Amino acid sequence: MKILQKRIVCIGGGTGTFVALKGLKHSPHHLSAIVAMSDSGGSNKRIRDEFGLLPTSDIRQCLVALSDENGGAGILRKLFMYRFEKGQGISGMTFGNLFMAALTDIFGSQKEAIRATGKVLRIQGTVIPVSFTNTNLIAEYENGQILSEEHLIDEPKHDGTMKITRVYLKPRASANQEALDAISKADLIVLGPGDLYTSVIPNLLVDGIPDAIARSHAKKVYVVNLMTKYGQTYGFTAEDHLRTIQQYAGRVIDAIVVNTEPLQKPALAVYAKFHEFPVSDDLVHSQSLKVLRANVASRHVAAKSKSDMLVRSLIRHDSTKLAAILLNFLEKG
Repeated sequence: MKILQKRIVCIGGGTGTFVALKGLKHSPHHLSAIVAMSDSGGSNKRIRDEFGLLPTSDIRQCLVALSDENGGAGILRKLFMYRFEKGQGISGMTFGNLFMAALTDIFGSQKEAIRATGKVLRIQGTVIPVSFTNTNLIAEYENGQILSEEHLIDEPKHDGTMKITRVYLKPRASANQEALDAISKADLIVLGPGDLYTSVIPNLLVDGIPDAIARSHAKKVYVVNLMTKYGQTYGFTAEDHLRTIQQYAGRVIDAIVVNTEPLQKPALAVYAKFHEFPVSDDLVHSQSLKVLRANVASRHVAAKSKSDMLVRSLIRHDSTKLAAILLNFLEKG
């Protein structure tokens, strides 16, 4: 029996969205990734400062996640994720980011460069910047402190136990019409996984996006992170994550995915040194909210390039397991 193709929209950025897309692309459904565009750390800072472009790293990861894994595209996937470890001025940069910077010069448009890159990688779906406004993420903390760039929020030099009371974009960002159209046509909208305040919520700060999500007839699901994040969600439970999402998206979430699998002890010991711990499950199933509890954690402990200066997650969701839960919710609710 032929399966009716539906439309799935993943909203976020970074590794979390990469993991979700990598599993979902094996389904027969149409995928769209709506990606935050306020990153200012690592190679993205250089892309913004030296090339005058909007950040490309999260876009690159989503393009790679949706790319064709057969034939030569498999080599291209590795090439686009390759991070240079040598070379003055180039160490720490990824080939994919430089490739898109070059295409922007060729086409005179970053939008066209993203589309062309998708064709090169033969992606199965679409990758959509949430906005083309050049903006920065601002965070206000409970002690009154204000930080004005995403990488300072993501890797705090301050007391990371302090709670964030508010985040916003400056200047205000207008939504990419393509993102609004994808949301309006969606059958399933997936928020997360990913850093709460720097990957997921920045999308919800763009003018028009929360309203579009609220108006959409799609089922909406939020995937809770596996670990807390020092400087962002220190001490957060699953309910704290959900409440924060609702603060910026409204009470639109129909279901929430939370992991039940014990995590790798060696990796947990590393996380503990950075004051980060597994997110505890204190969610309550109700008529308005389904709690989807399942083993969705990967057994693999991730590694990173020596030249990558940013802190990366060691423990991640399992692409296949997460996709199975999301697709089951789409089909059966």
